[in-house]
Amino acid sequence: MSRKLIVFCLFAVLLMSLPLGVLAQDGPSLTVWADEITFEVAQEIGADFADEYGVEVIVQQIPFNDIRGQFVQTAPTGEGPDILIGAHDWLGELVTDSLLSPVDLSGMEEDFNPNAINAFTYNGEVYGVPYAVDNVAFFRNVDLVPEAPETWEDVREIAEALAEEDIYGYVIQQRDPWHSYSVVSAFGGYVFGFEEGVGYDACDVGLDSEGTIEAYEYLGGLAEDGLMPLSLQQEAMWSLFTEGEAAMMLTGSWSLETLRASDINFAISAPPDGPGGPARPFLSARGFMISAFAEDPATAQIFLNEFIANDTTMQQLYDAEQRPPAWLNVEVDDEAVQAFTEASVNGAPQPGIPEMGSVWESWSNQMELCLADPSSCAAESMTAAEQVRAAIPVCEPEAE
Repeated sequence: MSRKLIVFCLFAVLLMSLPLGVLAQDGPSLTVWADEITFEVAQEIGADFADEYGVEVIVQQIPFNDIRGQFVQTAPTGEGPDILIGAHDWLGELVTDSLLSPVDLSGMEEDFNPNAINAFTYNGEVYGVPYAVDNVAFFRNVDLVPEAPETWEDVREIAEALAEEDIYGYVIQQRDPWHSYSVVSAFGGYVFGFEEGVGYDACDVGLDSEGTIEAYEYLGGLAEDGLMPLSLQQEAMWSLFTEGEAAMMLTGSWSLETLRASDINFAISAPPDGPGGPARPFLSARGFMISAFAEDPATAQIFLNEFIANDTTMQQLYDAEQRPPAWLNVEVDDEAVQAFTEASVNGAPQPGIPEMGSVWESWSNQMELCLADPSSCAAESMTAAEQVRAAIPVCEPEAE
């Protein structure tokens, strides 16, 4: 029996289980919250679902940055959506507060970028159907660096040669651990321990691990030797690159519009490897999630499995924004987006524990201080790790 026939039979049973009065008065419906980019696609898919199953799909457009806050406020009152789009790093708050239901991918896991599935996995349960990912990749000025460096040691050697021409070999966004994680992971460092299919272990803090310290000492050494400037924000970093004053950097797909508007001849590749192995750039994912307060979670699940998780819809979602897709069968005709997709193969999901706000602050301080004075990095890393451990209540040692 085909999966679609099974779903249809389950849906028929579901409809028969509803009170006749409910069917006669209002009819079944689903409410979907989408942002300005996914709104039109969601409307079209909702109309198709209504035609096939007789369930009205009410799609409401809400700015992406407002969805999380409004959902937290309205879901427990029954006024929120049945389905919402959102980012995987919302899971820490939403799952902890019992606002989401797990989703059943019904054996479709192999159709997705596995790191996108990992991103939506929290405490061993999957809470979203991913449609897009974001991660950094390695940019180089092809006129200055014809071939992509294979290792971070290669990056330093290239930077030393370019310094003779008064060109920075490498630039990095300051106080931004998200971008620096490609370097940290390549040196064997980590923020939290991670288990495939389970997620992060927030009690295993790695900010003071040997690999993390070595990574920041490496970056601090570049700065100390004049091969990399300090205190750069994103726009300043891009500016040095587009003006030919810096040769290499890590940044995301959101930079493409700015870089393409310049005359710079650039290429994109996966971040270089390090002594700890392949770099694992942080990856964020967006997807469709089911509210724990959905009036009809079974129907919501059918909507996701049959009308979202398929080649046609995933292609439409990609075409609407051209964000690197989470669905493997999407046709990507943009070489730059394809390069980001390939760089995501070794990606590590950005942690989404509720305490990440304090983690980012301590980690940013660690990065800034280590790069300014590599000799102090071990001590600064220990301080940052201790602050993070103290910020996670479940990991506090029991009083004797």
